[in-house]
This record gives sequence, C-alpha cells and structure tokens, in this order.
Amino acid sequence: MAWLLPIAMLAALVVDRIFGEPPARWHPVVGMGWFLGLFSKRLLTLAPAAAFSAGALIWCVGAINVGLLAAVLETSLIYAFKPWEGWLGLAGCALLLGLLLKPLLAWRMLSDEVGAVEAALAESLPAGRARLARLVSRDTANLSAAEVREAAIETLSENLNDSVVAPLFWFMLAGLPGAAIYRFANTADAMWGYRGEWEWAGKWAARADDLLSWLPARITGLALLGFNFKRWPALVQQARHTPSPNSGWPMAAMALILNTRLAKPGVYVLNEAGAEVAPGDLARAQGLALRALLICAAPLAGGAAALRGLL
Repeated sequence: MAWLLPIAMLAALVVDRIFGEPPARWHPVVGMGWFLGLFSKRLLTLAPAAAFSAGALIWCVGAINVGLLAAVLETSLIYAFKPWEGWLGLAGCALLLGLLLKPLLAWRMLSDEVGAVEAALAESLPAGRARLARLVSRDTANLSAAEVREAAIETLSENLNDSVVAPLFWFMLAGLPGAAIYRFANTADAMWGYRGEWEWAGKWAARADDLLSWLPARITGLALLGFNFKRWPALVQQARHTPSPNSGWPMAAMALILNTRLAKPGVYVLNEAGAEVAPGDLARAQGLALRALLICAAPLAGGAAALRGLL
C-alpha cells in the first residue's frame, strides 16, 4: 500500500478544510493535555532533580501509550481492509486513516484564529488585543495595533510548523504513531516547556520538542521562501536571533518574505530593517502560509509513498 499514507494526508487536509476541529470531548490533543494536567501541580512541588526525573518519566509513559494506541489503530485499519483488493480498499483505508490523522493537525483553526485578530482590530484596538490573548502567552494589554499584528503573524508562522508541517513530516516517516507522538511532545512543551518554575519539571518536554521539531522547522522556513536557497544565508542569520532553536526559522522566513519587522519586545527582533507590519499584512501572511503548506505537502506525500514502497 505505497499510496496509503499520501492519500490519508490528502484526506486529512480536506477534512480539516471542510470541517475544522472535532468536538473537544473527542479530540486526542485535548486528551493529551488532560493527561499531562493530571501531574502538573505535583511536579511543581518537587525538588529540581526529582522534578526533572518525574517529568521525563511522565513524558515517556505518555508518549509510549500514545504511540502504541496509534499503532494499534493504524494496524487494525490495514488488516481490516486487507481483503479489499484494489483502489476501493485502498481508498477506504486511507480515508479512515486520514480521519484519525486529522485531529493531529490544525491548519483551518490556525488560519481562522489569526484572521479573527485582524477582524477584531477592525472593531477596536482593545478587541484586537483580547483576541490575540487567546493565541499567545505574552501580555497583550499594552500592545499597539502593529505589535498585535506582529504577534499574530509570528504565531501563524510558528504554528504552521508545530500544527501542520511537523505532524505531516512525522506521519511521512512513521505513520500515525509518528504524528501522534509528535503532537504529544508539542503539547507537553506548550504546557511544561517554560523557564522559571517549570525550569526542571519541563526540561525533558522542552528538549524533546526541540529535537522532534528541528528538521520540520527548517523545512517550513524554506517552504515559506518558496525553497529559494539563495535566501538561505539571510534565513540562517535571522533565525538565530530567537532563543528557541526552531521557532525562529518559520518566523524569520515570514519576516523576510513579507519584508516586515517582527519582534517580541525584550526578546528578539527579526528583519529589523523591514517595514512596520500594516493592515493587510496578516492576510498576506495567511496566503503565504497556505502556499508553504501546499509546497510541503507534495514532497512529504511523495516521501511517504517512497518509504512505504520500499518496505
């Protein structure tokens, strides 16, 4: 079934575009967050060494169980459709596998939420700040309209990798278990991967996410630039300005392709010589992100077919 994974990718993206996210009670990423939340308060009461060990153990237990469940589901589907020879069986199996993959990626929700920030800004600056606060962890109370748009574009760029390209990348390599473990890792990083009180309890989660996102983040950055390798040196230079080893790549690429300045006050400035973000740039960023997704989808699907064909 060399074409099983590519067709499942297509099915997942189509379902995402038409239907968006499933209800929270059925959403696997919500379930991952619930599992991690069971231990959050307790982890913060532990001494550094114990917090690190416990955080690593909980992460490993969660990742193994998520991966095993995904493997059982994928394998069961393949065996269930094995008697159905030809394209009919392949299409049925791929469609169901795509339905299982869909909750592990979220392009429509990401694009809609970012677009809603611009719509809120059209009402008032306080409304735009409030809408942005749903997407970012930074304090939005005193941001200007340009800074609100900057933060929204940064979120769109970073999560283009985290919520779309990286899950597809790991699905290409390892099927549904790969995508599921990646999303678990990304969820753990989003909940625990901070400095301060989470410095030790969340260190394993942060480093695991860094490792799993390393290559997809760079692919996403290049895709945003249309795989124009002439701009690689500029991308490398700008991406290094962020403390994260990965998030700077898609954000820097977006700043370069938009020719705008993107910044988080007191933390980083990307493409400092670029123009200030203006009305209309959010819509441009959405279009560029969609283009990058489509540019990535074809080689990832082809890679999945080639890997399956060689097994």
